[in-house]
Amino acid sequence: MVRELSITIYLFMFRVIFNICKLLPQHKKTVAVASFGDNIMYTARALKQLDDQKIIVLKDEKCKYEFDSTIDQTFDFKVKKPFDFIKSIYHLATASTVLIDNYQGFLAVTEFRPGVRCIQLWHAAGSLKRFGLEDPTNEARTSKAMERFKQVYSRFHYTIVGSEKMVETFQKSFGLSDERFIRTGIPRSDILFNEQVKHDVYAELIEKHPMIKGKKIILYAPTFRHEQLENYQLELDLKQLYRDLSDDYVLFIKLHPAVSNLVNYEQYEGFVYDVSYFTETNALLLVTDILISDYSSIPFEYALLEKPMIFFAYDMDEYKITNGLIHDYETQMPGPVVFSTFEIIRTIQGDDFDLGQVRAFSDAWNEYSTGNASMNLAKFIAGVEEEEKEREEVSV
Repeated sequence: MVRELSITIYLFMFRVIFNICKLLPQHKKTVAVASFGDNIMYTARALKQLDDQKIIVLKDEKCKYEFDSTIDQTFDFKVKKPFDFIKSIYHLATASTVLIDNYQGFLAVTEFRPGVRCIQLWHAAGSLKRFGLEDPTNEARTSKAMERFKQVYSRFHYTIVGSEKMVETFQKSFGLSDERFIRTGIPRSDILFNEQVKHDVYAELIEKHPMIKGKKIILYAPTFRHEQLENYQLELDLKQLYRDLSDDYVLFIKLHPAVSNLVNYEQYEGFVYDVSYFTETNALLLVTDILISDYSSIPFEYALLEKPMIFFAYDMDEYKITNGLIHDYETQMPGPVVFSTFEIIRTIQGDDFDLGQVRAFSDAWNEYSTGNASMNLAKFIAGVEEEEKEREEVSV
C-alpha cells in the first residue's frame, strides 16, 4: 500500500514536470535512459558517424556504465539529485528520439510529442526467464500495477531484436505487434566480431596478470540473485577447482558489483582472478575459452564465438519457482547442465562439449546479430534507411 502510494506520487510529479517541459521548443537530439548502458554506447558511436546530433544519457540508479566522450552530456536520473532529475525530464520532453534499455516506470505517464520515437534496446539477446506480462510474480501484484506495466510497454514505439525467437518472447512479454520490432541485431554484439579488440583485451589482461599467459581462461559469470545480498556464498568449490585444473587453466570470476567484494580469492593467487571490474562483459568473452554461467543472458551472445559452455544450475528447482525459469531449461541449453563443482571438473577434463549444439543455439538466437547491429540501428534512427530506399525507388 505504501509502495503504491509512493509510485503514484512520483508519477504525478513526473507527469506535471514533463508536460510543462513539453511546452518548450523541441530539438533534434537522442536522449537515452540507461540502466545497463552498453547497447546505448555502441548505438551512440555509430550514430555520431552518420548524424552529428546531440546525444544525452540519463543514468538511473542501476547504471554503473562509464560512457565515453561520444556522449555530449550525462545526468543522474535520480530523485535524490533534484537538479539533474528535472534536467533529465526536460531532455526527455524535448527529444526527437528516446532510447531505453530496461523497464522504465515513468513511461506509464509519458505522452511523447508526435513524431518522437521511443526505442527499447533491451539488455539481453535472449531470455531464459519469464518477464513482463509473463512474470510469475504478477499473480501477487494489484490490478493497478498490472495496468501501469501495460501502459509502459505501450510506449515502446519500437524494440530491437537479434532473432525471431526474441520477437516471439517480446510479443508475449510486452504484448507488442510485429510491426513494432526492428530487426537490427544487438548493438553490443558487434564487438564479438572484432579481432583487434580481442588482441587488445588479452594484452591488457597479460599486463595486469602476467601469470595467465599460456593458460586457458575459464570465465564464471553467474546471474545476480537479490537474496544473496544478505549472506553471499560462492557456490563454486575453489579449492577443488584449483587442485584439479590450475595446471592448464585460470579462473576468471565476474560477479555483480553488489557482491563482488564479499569473496576472498587470495589463497588461490595465480589461478583465480576477480574481473568484476570489467564493464564490457562481451570484451571479456572474446578471450574466454570456456564459459560457466547459469540463468544469465550472457550465453546467447557468447554462442556467436562457438566456444564451450557449462551451465552451473545448483539451485535450478528453486529458481524455476521464484524467478520464472523456462520449464525446459535443461534441454534448451547449448552445453552440459551440472549441479556441482565435481561435475564442472569432469566436464572440462573430459572435453564433454558439443559445439554443433552451440552453433544451432546461436543460429536460433543471433540471426540478425552479424557484426553491424550498431550501424543498422543508427541508420534507422538517423533516417538513412528511408533515404536509401527512396533513392532506390527513384533509380528504378
